[in-house]
Amino acid sequence: MTENILTLEKISVAYGEKKILHDINFSVKCGEILAVVGESGSGKSTILKAVDGLLGKGGKITDGKIFFSGREITNLSDDERRKISSAEIGMIFQNAGASFCPIRTIGEQIFESVVAHKNWTKKEFLNRAKIIMKNINLDENILNEFPFKLSGGMAQRAGILAAMILEPKILLADEPTSSLDAITQIGVVKELLKLRERHGISIILVTHHMGAAWYMADKILIMKNGRAVEFGTKEKIFNSPQEIYTKELIKAVPRF
Repeated sequence: MTENILTLEKISVAYGEKKILHDINFSVKCGEILAVVGESGSGKSTILKAVDGLLGKGGKITDGKIFFSGREITNLSDDERRKISSAEIGMIFQNAGASFCPIRTIGEQIFESVVAHKNWTKKEFLNRAKIIMKNINLDENILNEFPFKLSGGMAQRAGILAAMILEPKILLADEPTSSLDAITQIGVVKELLKLRERHGISIILVTHHMGAAWYMADKILIMKNGRAVEFGTKEKIFNSPQEIYTKELIKAVPRF
C-alpha cells in the first residue's frame, strides 16, 4: 500500500446556500480501508457522493480538488463520469434493495450496467458473476429474482455483486450494514474484508459504528457537523484520541 488511489484536498460541498462539507482532506492508498465515522448529519455520505458525482440537484463542490488514480475528477462532464463510475469506482448504497428497479430482475439490471462499459456476452457476464457470488455466499438463483423478494442480507450482497462485477479500483460503501441484523452485519463485513484480500481493492466505509471501524479499517476519519475532527491510523485514533468527540464515540461503542 504505497500509492494513493484517492485524494481529497480541501473539499467543500454546498446545497444552495447551505454548506454541508468544510475543507475535507484525506487520502486512501491502494488496498487500504478508510472508515468515515460520525453521527447522522455529519457529512459522511456526502463525501462518497462528492467522490462518485452523485450530489444530485443543487449539490455542488464549491472548493477543493479530488484526485483519483492520479487524475483530477473534481468536475467531470457526464460522459467522463460515466466512464469511471461502476467501472473504476464502485458504490454500495445503504439500502441496496431500494437502489434496484423493482420490476426487473437483479441479473438483468446488473448485466445492463456491465455492457455500458464492457463488450461482454451474457455468458462472460454470468461466468464472472458466479465467481463473485461464490465468494460472497450469494446463491446464483438470485440473478433471476426481483429485488422485493430478497431479504436484507441478500439485497446487500446483490449490491456488493453489482459494485464488484467490473472489478473497480475503489469501493464506496455507505453504511452497508445499518439495516441488517447483527449476524448478517458481521457476515457482510467479513465479505468486504475478503474482497480486499482477494482483489486488493481500496474501500471507503461510511459508518456510525466505531466497532466496525476498529474491525475493518486501516485509517479512520472522524466527522462532525461537516468537518473532519480527526484523521489517522485506527491505532492512533483508538489509543490516543485527541478530541472529546472522538473519545465519546469510542466510549459509546465497544470494539468487536
